[in-house]
Amino acid sequence: MSTTFASLRVPNYRTYFLGGLVSNVGTWMGRVAQDWLVLTQLTDHSASALGVVTGLQFAPVVLLAPWAGAAADRFPKRTILLWTQAALGLTAALTWLLVVTGTAQLWMIYLLALAQGAAAALDNPTRQAFASELVGPDLIGNAVGLNSASFNAARLLGPAVAGVVIGAWGTGPAFGVNALSFAAVILSLTRLRVSDLHPAPLRRGGGAIREGLGYVRRRPDIMLLMFIVFMLGTFGMNFQLTMALMATTVFGRGAEEYGLLGSIMAIGSLSAALLSARRAQPRLRVLLLALGGFTLASAAAASAPSYAAFALLLIPCGLTALTVMTTANASVQLSVDPEMRGRVMALYMAIFMGGTPLGAPFIGWVGDTFGARWTIGVGAVATGIACLAAVAYIMVSDGVRLRRRPGSRRLEVVHPEQLEPHDHDLAEVVTR
Repeated sequence: MSTTFASLRVPNYRTYFLGGLVSNVGTWMGRVAQDWLVLTQLTDHSASALGVVTGLQFAPVVLLAPWAGAAADRFPKRTILLWTQAALGLTAALTWLLVVTGTAQLWMIYLLALAQGAAAALDNPTRQAFASELVGPDLIGNAVGLNSASFNAARLLGPAVAGVVIGAWGTGPAFGVNALSFAAVILSLTRLRVSDLHPAPLRRGGGAIREGLGYVRRRPDIMLLMFIVFMLGTFGMNFQLTMALMATTVFGRGAEEYGLLGSIMAIGSLSAALLSARRAQPRLRVLLLALGGFTLASAAAASAPSYAAFALLLIPCGLTALTVMTTANASVQLSVDPEMRGRVMALYMAIFMGGTPLGAPFIGWVGDTFGARWTIGVGAVATGIACLAAVAYIMVSDGVRLRRRPGSRRLEVVHPEQLEPHDHDLAEVVTR
């Protein structure tokens, strides 16, 4: 347990973690309230409208990624986060005001979703890169895992509370709690000991965007990770949309049951985050096994015969998806130069989250055309293809091949240069 929570020994990280946990609970309440508002109050269960809202929240992540990354490497990250969190809190407050006054319309929610996306485009890479400044390079992997644990612990609580609140009083109070929750993370940022931070060198001069793009282009290992998270984020991680459709159109459930699905899925996600925090180093083998596991789990969830079966299958979906995400995130952060971290993480987050503007409207169309189950089935097919493509690329680029140990049915993965032509001893196994 001491290994799992090592970063919490750092006072700055502990303060930031607590503020972020409160804010994350509010964020999940706001997400559930937004989905319910669009599906049941502003439209007649339109999957396409919900897909557009989701897409607008993530479109700026793609469009603004180069400039956001350059800003994250040019200016103090703590200062940037104070401004972005204030902007996100303001959009949440405006949404609450429109709902409680009864003036909310779909186009207004579209505009607010776009504004949230613009603030998040700068907030996301800065927040990801800020982890290393809070704890230093030795604890980056642990901090990434605990950040994910905070996010998913909130996901465990937030949707369930939101479901109860919405069922009893409507979406307005849920939006209000989300708006107030941003005060917690802003307060935690103001209470950090600046002298104890580990700031990366600030980038000065022009050409920062071009330099960042060139750096990633010369790193095939990072590009492979970005391909994997793009496929997962674009086609597999649309549960904000798919769970709402499955709950309402397939199983005929209400707000409480829909909110409960997010909490159940968070059991798996939280478990994966804590397991990731325990690993000293991220492993590509773990990532690929988790991606294959997600393919199988999501395919099973798409064909679940009942609400209870669907809910239980969301646990392995959350476990495997979060394992892929935390392993990839930690791998990228540990492998890049500190002065490049903001720009690289901006591109990473653009690839991961920015696929949603493409995937969410498409998934919404799939739901309207072929039914809610196919919104999850498409993700299973896409991530399965990504897993096979990644394994094939590694085998070709690294010269890896499969061989059978003499006298055994077991297949092992080896580099050809490890073996002499006449040598059949396959004891040297690649442990990627």
